[in-house]
Amino acid sequence: MKSPLKVALIEDSPKYREVLELSFRRHDGIVISEKFGTAEKAISVMEKSAPEDLPDVILLDLNLPGMSGIEAIPQLKQLAPKVEILILTQSDHESDIFNAITHGATGYLLKSATIQEIQSGILAVAEGEASLDPGVARYILSAMKQLHRPEVSGRKLSARELEVLELLSEGFVQKQIAEKLAIGITTVAYHIKHIYEKLNVQNAPAAVAKAYQSGVFRQGPDSS
Repeated sequence: MKSPLKVALIEDSPKYREVLELSFRRHDGIVISEKFGTAEKAISVMEKSAPEDLPDVILLDLNLPGMSGIEAIPQLKQLAPKVEILILTQSDHESDIFNAITHGATGYLLKSATIQEIQSGILAVAEGEASLDPGVARYILSAMKQLHRPEVSGRKLSARELEVLELLSEGFVQKQIAEKLAIGITTVAYHIKHIYEKLNVQNAPAAVAKAYQSGVFRQGPDSS
């Protein structure tokens, strides 16, 4: 992971933008590279930006004037496919959580999170991990259990991959999973890579959603 990480902040509250910027000045690994009050402005600037000037992570509010954060996610991902989007919002509405994740957000934090939790969330999504508020993780588990589960296709997950995926579904990051399973963090990353390949997804929230939708958590592990 390169340092410092460039973070674009899309937040309509000037006061909250200032709070975040000041707090990140004390963190050597994160810098606020750009600040926007609307999604439209962020998209307009990014359209004209060279690839090397694009942010690594976008910290995105949902309740914005004009275009909402949910509406902006697909356009931001189209402009910068490699950018990770971390939602930072006051909304804990189930529809917002579900829509943000299914539209491509890698993480979802509430504004009640501490600065340290936000900073950790940025570092996590920059490494391709999910960063989920504990309440959000519980909602995802509950919601996905209620969804229709079509027949499973493709390769089954191994017993260890199922363990890793279940911990991802609870909001744990790679370091925590390694500690819980008493394995190396490199091994965890290896398992996660194979989980994504088998489920044909790009990130942890999508893997959890796919697992529940397809019935992966109900199937037995394979022998691999």
